[in-house]
Amino acid sequence: MEKKNGDSSAGGSVIAALCIIIYLFALVQGAVRVYLSIDRHRATAEQEFNQIADLALASAQHNFMSDRYVQIMNNALVSTKSLEALIITGPEGGYAFEKKSGHAINWVNNAPRFINKITFSNHNLSKPLTFPDIRNANIQAMASTVDFAELIIILRQTLLLILVGLAISFFTLIVQLLTGKTEKPKGEMLHVATPEKKNISRKESYPQEEPANASGAEPKGLYSSRSNIGWEEYTEDRLNSELHRCASTEKDLALISMEFSVISNDLMFMQAAEEAVNFFTSRDLLFEAGDKGMIVILPGAGLDTAIGKAEKFYQRIAEKFSNSLGMEQSLNIGLSSRSGRLLNADRLMLEANQALKKAKSDSRTSIIAFKSDPDKYRDFISKQG
Repeated sequence: MEKKNGDSSAGGSVIAALCIIIYLFALVQGAVRVYLSIDRHRATAEQEFNQIADLALASAQHNFMSDRYVQIMNNALVSTKSLEALIITGPEGGYAFEKKSGHAINWVNNAPRFINKITFSNHNLSKPLTFPDIRNANIQAMASTVDFAELIIILRQTLLLILVGLAISFFTLIVQLLTGKTEKPKGEMLHVATPEKKNISRKESYPQEEPANASGAEPKGLYSSRSNIGWEEYTEDRLNSELHRCASTEKDLALISMEFSVISNDLMFMQAAEEAVNFFTSRDLLFEAGDKGMIVILPGAGLDTAIGKAEKFYQRIAEKFSNSLGMEQSLNIGLSSRSGRLLNADRLMLEANQALKKAKSDSRTSIIAFKSDPDKYRDFISKQG
């Protein structure tokens, strides 16, 4: 009996040592990966800043700070992964560019200044702009400290390693209790409660074809003159930016793709676009999609919320145009959402457009949402290579 107790004690010591090693490894690898991630992010920020500085010089063919020049710089900033804001100074003062207004820049005595935040890097990103006819021009940038989407992945994987250690110790304790090889523990027993697993039915599909790309006139300014909402060419950049921001704060994002099949002229399309702006309240997040369609980005909204908004908008169109344009019978809507997944704009637009395609062919409903299981989506992506 004493030998059994000795074997049990030795086995418990080995398991305890193994768990300690797992915990230490999890913490060390997590810290090292975070450090390397910050270092990589800093290098990315320098590279992206140099590219934007070169673009600022290369765009000198446009008048300095003209609408076209401002749009080029805005698009360049939105497409970056690490930069949050730009300040370009010239003889007439400073000009500010931000991914999110008021997030990284404030104004002091009519001059833009970067805001000091712990989430912003203190690395100096600044260069002179040597325009032939403009003196004392400079460009500065503010970068985020770390890629928050990558940081979340590192923290989750570190937590998973810690949970593995806890699982090993927990199941070892259970085995020892069942085989009678441990003494009754002294003190309070820790009870680990696990929620009951729910059986949720989900609609899943993984479309493979690429979304259609409707090309129009070359974009000029922030909004299309045809509809007074965003140019179709700007949709992907803005959606990628919003997806990155929502992923870094673990918020959801929904995408609505809609089409009015009876629209036959620009006046009808502009009227429909203005109704969408009035309903969804943000002109900056609405974009053209082909000749008769629109895309709506809803940051912070889940799929259920987006479906509710789509239904209300459909009812609004039906009530307003039931006796005139006939658009209430032609409006079809497709939806998709981020749903906790790390994905790009192309993928989300593809899902929403597939849902729209299904809604157009379905005789029973005009609104269809694409709903994906995040775990199965990750398995699907890994199998695609």
